[in-house]
This record gives sequence, C-alpha cells and structure tokens, in this order.
Amino acid sequence: MSTMTRSLHNPTSLALTLTAALTAFSCGDPPQPVVPKADPAAKRAADARAAFEVVRGVLQHPRCQNCHPGGDAPLQGDDGRVHAQNVLRGPEGRGMPGQECVTCHGPANPPDTYGLHIPPGVGTGWRMPPPGNKLEFVGLSSGELCARVTDPARNGGKDGAALLTHLEDPLVAWGWTPGPGRNAIPVARADFMNAWKTWAGAGSPCAP
Repeated sequence: MSTMTRSLHNPTSLALTLTAALTAFSCGDPPQPVVPKADPAAKRAADARAAFEVVRGVLQHPRCQNCHPGGDAPLQGDDGRVHAQNVLRGPEGRGMPGQECVTCHGPANPPDTYGLHIPPGVGTGWRMPPPGNKLEFVGLSSGELCARVTDPARNGGKDGAALLTHLEDPLVAWGWTPGPGRNAIPVARADFMNAWKTWAGAGSPCAP
C-alpha cells in the first residue's frame, strides 16, 4: 500500500502528507517589505529644526523678547507689558538722552532683600538692539524668527561665530538668573547652547 493510500485512511497522516507536499513545492519565503534607506542629510536637517524649536522657546521667553520687541518701547514683566515711564530704545539702544537704561538698571541684580519690582542689572549694561537692527522676536513664527536671527542685515551684521559669541554676553546669560519676582528661562542654559550648536552645525536651517 502506498503512502498516499495509507494516508487516506488516517486523517492526521493525510494532513501531514499534504503539508509536506505543499512545502516541497513552495517557491520559497514570501518577499520581505522594502525598507527605504535612511537619508542622513534629511535626518540631520530634521534634528536641526527640532533643535531650533528649543532655541525658539528661549528667544521668545519674556526674559529675552522683552528687549527684542517690534516697536521702540521695551517690554517688561512676564506678561510682556510695555515698559512704564515712557522708556524708549533711543539712538543706540541704550535709552533716550537723560533717560538711559543704566539710570535705573545697575551693574548687577539688587539683593533679594530689596524685594520685588526693583530694576535688575548686569555688568555689560542694560540695553536693547540699536534702531538700525532691532532684531524683533515678538509674535514671529518659527521660520520668521529663524530667518531674522540668521540674516546679517537684521542681526547687527553677525555671522554664525559672532552670534555664538553674543550668547556669552552677561546680558544674555542674565535670563537664567533674573532675580526675585521674575521667572527664569526654564530651559537649562547648557541645553540651550547644545541645541544652538546642533542647529548651527547643520547650517542653521529654517522651517518653511
């Protein structure tokens, strides 16, 4: 009696025989899906744009954007209200004659014992960008902010190296130690600098 004949009388044996036959005539493993190769350049650009969103969050925090408004009056407070006392940018960004920023803003934050609402200060002098390159941060989209920061015609003639040097200015660093009554920038300064370098190192790409 042949194997197939014996299998007809044994359902289990028949199933095993058919399985073996089908396996024998199989054309091989089914085709695997094609996984596209990763594009290193595209990933780098995406990582850089993500890094700029960290940078953007810092630049548009009140500690930074209050001195980078679109108009000539600085802003103040965490709510970004127009500065009291009719303070204006002035011809060099340091206030109007007779009402310079350093009239109230000294070389350092006053002691905490002075209480709230005391003008803060910093060693390099309180100031805004001069009127020729205001470099506003307020109300801009990510792409608009990125374009302005990287445009020498609107950032005071700074290239990438000069922008990085500017970030070391004590006035910029002040945003992380603003004194009592003011919210510090929530992103750690080291994380901000790393994000900046990731973005700049990829060519400072801007979102569309």
